[in-house]
Amino acid sequence: MIRKVDDSISVAPQISVEDVAAIKAAGFTAIVNNRPDDEEAGQIPGDAIRAAAEAAGLRYTAIPITHAGFSYPQIAAMADVLAAADGPVLAFCRSGTRSCNLWALAQAKNGADADELVAKGAGAGYNLDGLRPLLDQLKAQA
Repeated sequence: MIRKVDDSISVAPQISVEDVAAIKAAGFTAIVNNRPDDEEAGQIPGDAIRAAAEAAGLRYTAIPITHAGFSYPQIAAMADVLAAADGPVLAFCRSGTRSCNLWALAQAKNGADADELVAKGAGAGYNLDGLRPLLDQLKAQA
């Protein structure tokens, strides 16, 4: 279930190797994996999705987010992926929440308005209100 956040990014729960062709056909140019390998039993390894993505001509980046939370290098890496993308990006994790949160943090790092980010997240079904202080802090540093 892919949820469009804005024209540059959509987020999704765990994808499969078989989903990659449909992701490509939907116009995505890159996949970002925000899920650490072995987070749960039976999870598809990131390397399998990487191989399928690259075979389909999609960029693939792993920025795993654990339950420890977000770090500045992860936020910067996501900002770099978004800046380098030549089309829409699909980011995924277990439910899509970490991916949406990381997108918002990366956008705030680049100066995006917290109210707009929270509204876009809500439009995709994600509540970003808890991130507002960090979004504001990152924007102030931009």
